[in-house]
Amino acid sequence: MGNNGSTRGARKPSGKSAGSSSRKKPADGVSRRALLIGGGAVAAAGTVAVLARDRVKRLWWQVPGVEKPRKPGELDYAGATWVAASEANWRRADRPDDFPVDRVIIHVTQGSFDSAVKVFQDPAHQAATHYIVGQDGRVVQMIRELDVAYQAGNRSYNERGVGIEHEGFVDRPKDLTKAMYESSARLTASICARHGIPVDREHIIGHVEVPGTDHTDPGPHWDWDRYMELVRRATTAPAPAPTPSAKASG
Repeated sequence: MGNNGSTRGARKPSGKSAGSSSRKKPADGVSRRALLIGGGAVAAAGTVAVLARDRVKRLWWQVPGVEKPRKPGELDYAGATWVAASEANWRRADRPDDFPVDRVIIHVTQGSFDSAVKVFQDPAHQAATHYIVGQDGRVVQMIRELDVAYQAGNRSYNERGVGIEHEGFVDRPKDLTKAMYESSARLTASICARHGIPVDREHIIGHVEVPGTDHTDPGPHWDWDRYMELVRRATTAPAPAPTPSAKASG
């Protein structure tokens, strides 16, 4: 965690033979066959239109220039509660339309859960992550995944990443609890599934691995082998049940 952008067309008429002109036609000169074909075409066109509309509705996030629908307090991850970060600590975007999301960035708060929530609500801090995970496993979402969090001290990684803070200090192994690892792994697996991010160490990285950063988190005690195995297991596990919205701390 830190500051300065780092945490903390018409159908062609068919030809008719001369002998076909003796057949009776409707008063307007349109053949019954043409009416049947035309009616079928209209019905088919209507079906196609419905299917196309449904497809667009399902894939709305991939349509360029479309403002994504938003509701206050809406969650991307059902296992989280919502506490909004200050608008000074992130910028509005329409990911993954404008920027592809291809990274999960792991941070450690260097402080308590409540203090991390409080600083992310502070406009002077100029930084925040999308999520915070507590030592007890609780998860707060503070920024929509649609939007860019000022988290990594690198504009490209900010634009392409989803950030997760973890309560604790990098030099205290005891802060990295079983509940935290497991809860965070479920969250990361959910993010990866939502955005099609590969579950590997090229795409799930620590803040320290961001080019140009001066941060060391998640630190030497973060167990990457354990964490990645938990994320892989969580990709096939049921999604967590929703929890009530949280009130802002501090």
